Amino acid sequence: MAGLKGISIVDTMIGFAAPSGVDREIPQVKSAHRGSAHTADYIFTEVPDDDPDDPITATLTEMDRLGVGVGLVNTGRPEAIEAARRHPARFVLETHVGQMGRPVDIVSEVRRIRAEHAEYGTRAVSFFPVGPVPQVPVDAATWYPIYATCVELGLPVFVNAGVPGPRVPMAAQRVEGFDRVCYDFPELVIVMRHGAEPWTHLAVKLMLKWPGLHYSTSAFAPRHYPSAIVDYANTRGVEKILYGGYFPMALSLERIVAELADLPLRDHVWEPFLAGNARHVLGLASPLS
Repeated sequence: MAGLKGISIVDTMIGFAAPSGVDREIPQVKSAHRGSAHTADYIFTEVPDDDPDDPITATLTEMDRLGVGVGLVNTGRPEAIEAARRHPARFVLETHVGQMGRPVDIVSEVRRIRAEHAEYGTRAVSFFPVGPVPQVPVDAATWYPIYATCVELGLPVFVNAGVPGPRVPMAAQRVEGFDRVCYDFPELVIVMRHGAEPWTHLAVKLMLKWPGLHYSTSAFAPRHYPSAIVDYANTRGVEKILYGGYFPMALSLERIVAELADLPLRDHVWEPFLAGNARHVLGLASPLS
């Protein structure tokens, strides 16, 4: 399947429409800071609102229509596990650790990473540092058993970085925290998610410094990609920047792909950005020609 530039896209953040009536807010967001439906809907102007009878088919249809060959999906949604079972060549799984609004039970989370990897063949782990209560900074000792387990199992870890969209404190996601983690875990592959703003220049410096540190463009419409990230992809970061969408959480796949066409990337950058880097990080075979 070929999409933009004839490339079969690997989307490092895609999902499934939530059933009607499902609350998508983060529990600790105070009522005065909440949006109408989405935890950060003040940022996004065109949040998809479809409620399909079959969310898996709905997402797969959009992937087929717009040239997305593979999507990374989160085992926290039951549809994800079923999608990977029904379409193993199209969906790969990540284990998300840390429950929203609750303390991190690190022993249980390590056990769950191991169990899901053994049962489902998960390809990655993810967490949201500002999501638990209390929040846990990226370089806190709490996460170290997670990092160590990822190294042992050969799994990358996707971590939200920068000012969060939900109206909660940001300190746990300050980008400088990755510096210590990369030092302590030189074999670990880390992918920063959700922008790393306003510290994108620091994110670039750290990616230059640490071989295992990468960046996903998730949760940003392409016209809003930080210029420092685009410049880095076009130069020394050709192997470090991964495409990530945000469909259907807050962006339509059609809008994302349409805006990607206007992204000022050099010709040789498109394939690694849209597919090759993600395939390498996730340990996926290249598609058959």
